[in-house]
Amino acid sequence: MNNRARYPPGIGAGRGAGMNTGPAFQSRAPQMQYVQRNQLGQQQSQPNYHQQPRPQPQPHFADHQHQQWARRHQIGNTEVSVDEVEKTVQSEAVDSSSQAWKAGLNIPPPDTRYMTEDVTLTKGNDFEDYFLKRELLMGIYEKGFERPSPIQEESIPIALTGSDVLARAKNGTGKTAAFCIPALEKIEQDHNVIQVVILVPTRELALQTSQVCKELGKHLKIQVMVTTGGTSLKDDIMRLYQPVHLLVGTPGRILDLTKKGICILKDCSMLIMDEADKLLSPEFQPSVEQLIRFMPASRQILMFSATFPVTVKDFKERYLQKPYIINLMNELTLKGITQFYAFVEERQKVHCLNTLFSKLQINQSIIFCNSVNRVELLAKKITELGYSCFYIHAKMLQDHRNRVFHDFRNGACRNLVCTDLFTRGIDIQAVNVVINFDFPKNSETYLHRVGRSGRFGHLGLAVNLITYEDRFNLYRIEQELGTEIRQIPPHIDQAIYCQ
Repeated sequence: MNNRARYPPGIGAGRGAGMNTGPAFQSRAPQMQYVQRNQLGQQQSQPNYHQQPRPQPQPHFADHQHQQWARRHQIGNTEVSVDEVEKTVQSEAVDSSSQAWKAGLNIPPPDTRYMTEDVTLTKGNDFEDYFLKRELLMGIYEKGFERPSPIQEESIPIALTGSDVLARAKNGTGKTAAFCIPALEKIEQDHNVIQVVILVPTRELALQTSQVCKELGKHLKIQVMVTTGGTSLKDDIMRLYQPVHLLVGTPGRILDLTKKGICILKDCSMLIMDEADKLLSPEFQPSVEQLIRFMPASRQILMFSATFPVTVKDFKERYLQKPYIINLMNELTLKGITQFYAFVEERQKVHCLNTLFSKLQINQSIIFCNSVNRVELLAKKITELGYSCFYIHAKMLQDHRNRVFHDFRNGACRNLVCTDLFTRGIDIQAVNVVINFDFPKNSETYLHRVGRSGRFGHLGLAVNLITYEDRFNLYRIEQELGTEIRQIPPHIDQAIYCQ
């Protein structure tokens, strides 16, 4: 199963790839300059650089060149300076060479799946419009990105100016690249200190984000490090004695290394908070605020999330300096996700799930439960029904979690049962169905869960198994999100969730 990037593969090699020089361009031998100037009325004596006489050009060739220069500069019989002619030739050569580098890029095949306006409703900008380093552009195109998504168009140029940013956009619309690209652009490769810190709430998201940074920056000499709890502290300490420019991790582990004097943040000019609302929950906020105290007062802060509760407003007022606010959430749920509910009794849920497996065209699915115990029990039941199934939750050993995440992402298994550990930021392009085996208690969790399907404007399906006790939650979540969750029909058209 193809493990694609977070954003859709591009088409071709970007703007003007492989473009030839224009038809008006004519290569010239150096000696033609003297002939042309004389023909245009410059009766200057030229120094004799060679003992033997210079060969004269054929008349029709000289006339042809004269016509082209006259047309280009509208000179008629007026004098043309050598500088103007040379500038014209140089600019045409630059235009040609500026596109030549794209020809050798290893660009993935185009993604021909249908995409919604969540990612296609752009201003029409190109990544080259932001004057990024060529090596970074090479990484962007080789990652399969063709043009910026709406959140990238809004945030990249502002972040490059050094302003603080508070950005709100839907799940799966390109937020990771929206902060990774300006971070990589602003890093000074020859300055071997930590210049950017990216904070994320989960270990899996840290691994995913660091991988995106490495892939986008593979042509740059930038050292990326990922550090999370549950891994060897000794290994992280040893790694920090080597050059690190960009550090991705969870707040607790980075704070631990900073307090030990191993992780030096005095030169860190940019702090990025992905899933910012979760990072400002009581679980993480004290660690985040302590980390900020180790950074210079002039640091830039970028905050990204799909949901922004009141805690974000308070944090913004205390730590962000005149932030640029981006809100692309005119509606909360993704346009490409169709949502259904099935009204069942608790004891009917497994039978209902079995029916869904047999009737739906599932590429990969994520099934959510509300507790660790129910995750393991359901995974066992699904296996007994004869379907391939992995499970993942926070109480598993970190090595085991990493292996499950990696294998599911690479298509080793069709179904994954998990807790809300897996609701945030996890980007697996092949997932087209999300099933809430246990209905969530609040709208925020629901929004992040269903956002695991329909990534980057593609189509997806969310099915909710609703018991009698869940009926009020269903109504409340519909109202809060301003969305419609319809009763599941006897037959679901594949066209609404399969591309």
